[in-house]
Amino acid sequence: MENKIRGLHHVTAIASDPQRNLDFYVGLLGLRFLKRTVNFDDPGTYHFYFGDNRGTPGTILTFFPWPGARRGIRGTGQIEATAFAISPDSIGYWLERFKQHHVMAERTSPRFGQEVIRFTDPDGLLLELITASSLPQVEPWPDTPVAVQHALHAFHSVSAALEGYEKTARLLTDSFGYRLIEQSGNRFRFGSLENSAPGRIIDLLCLPDTGMGRVASGSVHHIAFRAKDDAEQLQWREYLVDLGYNVTPVIDRTYFHSIYFREPGGVLFEIATEPPGFTLDEKLEELGTELRLPPWMESARSQIEKILPPIQVPSKS
Repeated sequence: MENKIRGLHHVTAIASDPQRNLDFYVGLLGLRFLKRTVNFDDPGTYHFYFGDNRGTPGTILTFFPWPGARRGIRGTGQIEATAFAISPDSIGYWLERFKQHHVMAERTSPRFGQEVIRFTDPDGLLLELITASSLPQVEPWPDTPVAVQHALHAFHSVSAALEGYEKTARLLTDSFGYRLIEQSGNRFRFGSLENSAPGRIIDLLCLPDTGMGRVASGSVHHIAFRAKDDAEQLQWREYLVDLGYNVTPVIDRTYFHSIYFREPGGVLFEIATEPPGFTLDEKLEELGTELRLPPWMESARSQIEKILPPIQVPSKS
């Protein structure tokens, strides 16, 4: 494959309470609420998108908030942790912010020379803030409640928990064009060749003595890598099918087009196009303010709106 993967497009996880999810990611972490829509496969539930000011690929964290969803179980075959990049000067700020908001957070041992804060969201999703001397260039959200110099700067990385890492590593290096950057114990760090790209790092954790995880509330459902356009995505689909992967047809997600497949360790991978983006059906300044539905669901808007629970986006504080 001539084209190479530049980094993550988005990470999608599962939550339980929609309002609690909004309060945490907008009110505490300071991400912008980019889009309120529905799960296209389950339109009686929301699909939330968070990210930088315009939803730059590599900053986008999305959730399926299913009220009453049971808690997932951590284990192999899933993403263990999702990390955002922060300035090296922001460690103290975030530890104090978590303390003020009564969120348990731990400053762990440095990882490959970078400081790490670990914490969980209200559903138990494991998150990290990792310092980076060279921060990805993103578009800050001007109305964030977080001090601008300490704001989250896109994804730093994701960590995949796997029974064995070699086959997944081969997919990353031989197909995606990633390279092994560093190794420490059972953690193997791979990065795309585009050093300044947001979300260019994926860590593989080899955990042969850990049981399989169960994806549910507090778990990552899938991670998406980015393709620059539809033509590149189709090339990826053909290439992956030739390698023997079971790849879905292209699926229209309105704000991007998607293909999905399981990597050798069991994690659900997606390749998503960068266009058309979140301003397709809303102006930049209005993102996330109204419920947006794809054209094929508009006729059922009144029924969908009756089912969805009311929500209130946190104001700047």
